[in-house]
Amino acid sequence: MATINSDIILATLKKYWGYESFLSFQEKAIQSILDDNDTLTVLPTGGGKSICFQVPAVILPGTAVVISPLISLMKDQVDALKEVGIDSECINSSQDRATNAEVAGRLRNGTLKLLYISPEMLMTEYMQAMLKSIKISFFAIDEAHCISHWGHDFRAEYRRLYLIKEIFSGMKIHAFTATATKEVQNDIVRELKLVKPHIYIGSVDRTNLLYRMNRKEGDGFEQIVGTLGAHKKQAGIIYCLKRADVDSISAKLNKAGFKSLPYHAGLTDEERKSNQDKFSTEKTDIIVATIAFGMGIDRSNVRFIIHAAMPKSIEHYQQETGRAGRDGLPAYCYMYYSNRDMIIWEFIFGKSGGSEIMYEKLKEMYALCSIPQCRHAFLTTYFGQEYKTGKCNACDFCLEEIDSIDNASELAIKILNGIKDVQERFGAEHVAHILIGKETDNIKKWNHKSLPSFGSLSLETKFAVRAMIDQLLAQHYLVRTGEYYTISITDEGRRLLAGEVKPLLNRPVEGKKKKQLEKKKSKAMEKDWGDVDSNLFETLRALRLSLADKKHVPSYLIFTDKTLIDMATKKPKTLEEMKDIFGIGETKLRQYGKIFLEAIKENGK
Repeated sequence: MATINSDIILATLKKYWGYESFLSFQEKAIQSILDDNDTLTVLPTGGGKSICFQVPAVILPGTAVVISPLISLMKDQVDALKEVGIDSECINSSQDRATNAEVAGRLRNGTLKLLYISPEMLMTEYMQAMLKSIKISFFAIDEAHCISHWGHDFRAEYRRLYLIKEIFSGMKIHAFTATATKEVQNDIVRELKLVKPHIYIGSVDRTNLLYRMNRKEGDGFEQIVGTLGAHKKQAGIIYCLKRADVDSISAKLNKAGFKSLPYHAGLTDEERKSNQDKFSTEKTDIIVATIAFGMGIDRSNVRFIIHAAMPKSIEHYQQETGRAGRDGLPAYCYMYYSNRDMIIWEFIFGKSGGSEIMYEKLKEMYALCSIPQCRHAFLTTYFGQEYKTGKCNACDFCLEEIDSIDNASELAIKILNGIKDVQERFGAEHVAHILIGKETDNIKKWNHKSLPSFGSLSLETKFAVRAMIDQLLAQHYLVRTGEYYTISITDEGRRLLAGEVKPLLNRPVEGKKKKQLEKKKSKAMEKDWGDVDSNLFETLRALRLSLADKKHVPSYLIFTDKTLIDMATKKPKTLEEMKDIFGIGETKLRQYGKIFLEAIKENGK
C-alpha cells in the first residue's frame, strides 16, 4: 500500500473537523493505520482517540467497522460524524427492523464510511455474512480495555473478538482505550491476536484537570453544596458509592435549589434513559450517579466531577474524572472521602468473593486520597509512566492548599504510642479521643484518661488526628483488623518508632484559613475565562441549545464550548473569518456559519 501524504491527512482533518493540527500521537496512529499495520493506541480521555480511526476511515476505500460497547456511545459518535458531513450509521437492537434494513442497504451499496456495531452483533451469522459481502477497510475496537480481566469494565463478549482474525482473513485490527496498565495492554494484544502491532501510548496525565481530595466532614453534603456554589451554570457529575446515597443527595440538592437528576441501576430503563438524555441535551446540568453512569456520555463541557465517596480503584477514578474537560478546557475533580468508604468496599468485596487484585487496587486508591503528594504525579506513575513535570500547579498538594507537617515523625510516634497504650485493641475513633484528651463515655469506662498518651495531641482537632491516622494506614504503618476494625502497628510502623523511616503527614485546612483558601480558589477559577465575552458566550450557548433541540441531538454536536469560547473571544464578522474558529469544518460552516455570525452581530449592537 502506497504511503498517503501527510498533507492529505491534515487536509481531511481541517475539512471535516475544522482542526488545524493534531494532538499528541494522533498523526502517528493515523499513519500506522493507513500503512496497514495492526495497532494499539492508548490516549487519555480528551486525547482524540476517535479521530485516530475516523480520519483513516474517510481516506481509505471501503467501510470501517467500529466495535463499541454501548448503544448510546454509538449513537453519539454517529450523530457527531453526520454533523461534520461523514456518512456513518449503526446497527443495533434499539433501532426498528426497517431502520436496520435501510442501513444494511446503504452498507451493501458502499455509501457508508463507518459502521458502528456491538461485539454481540458482530457474532451473529447475519452480520458476518453481510460484512463478508462488502469491502471493509479495517476493524476498530473502541473501549478495548473491556477485553481484559485486569481492566475496570470487563465484558465477556469482548473476549471473543479474536474471531475477527479468523472470520476475516488478513483483516487489520486497531484497538483504542483511554486507560490501560501494562497488564491490560498485553491482554488486549494477546486476546485480539494482533500481529506485530504498532503501539502508541500517550501520556495518561490530564493536564487540564485540577484534583482536590478532602476528608469528608460529616456526610459531606455541605462540602458538595459549597463546591456547586463555585460552579454555577456549569455541568457536572456527582458520583456516589450506593444507590441510596444517590437518591438522598439528589433529593437534598433539589430542595436546596440545585436542579439535579439521579442515575443508578435501581431506576427503570425509561427513567435512566430520560435522565441521561436530559443531561446530554443540557436540560439539566447536574447528575448524581453511581458508577453505572458515564461510559455512554460524551458531553464535552463537563466542568467538574465530585466524588461523594472513594471509588474502588484508580482505574475507575481515572475513567470517571476523565468525563470532565473532554474539550481540553480547565475542569475540576473533587474527592470527599472517609475511612468508612474503605470499610464499605472491603465489605462489598467480602460478600462478592473479591480477588486479591481488587483489594490491592483499593489500597492504591486509598493511598492516592490519603498520602500528601502531587496527585498528577501519583496517577501518572501508577499507570507505568514517568512524571517529569515537577510541580503540577493543578492539584491541592502542589497549590499548597493542604498543610504539610514538618514534625511528621514526632506526631506519628505519638499516634503509635497511643495505639500501643491500648494494646492495639481499639479503633481509630477511640484512639483519636485519647490523643486529643476528650473524656468520652468509653474513655471513662476503660479508665483511659490515665494513659500516658491521653491528651498528647491536645493542640490538634479530632478531625486532624483522624486524618493523620488514615494517612498512616495508607502508608502501611498501621493496619485495621478484625470485626471491629481495631488499629494495629505493622512491622513498618515499628521501624517508624525506631526512627528508621519517616512518614508523610498533612493537616486538613480548617477554620479561618479554610475560608481564605476558598476565596483564593474562586479568584483562580475566574481566570479560566480569560478575555472571553461572557454575555456573548451565553447568547451563543442558548442559540446552540435551540439548534440542537430542533435536530434532537446533544448541544456539543453542534459546537463545543471551546468553539463558542473562540467565537466569543475573536468575534468573527465574515464567513472567511469564521473558518479560522476552532472546530468549524466545511459542513458546519455551511450549516451554521451565517446563523452564528448574525448572533455575534446582534449581541454587539
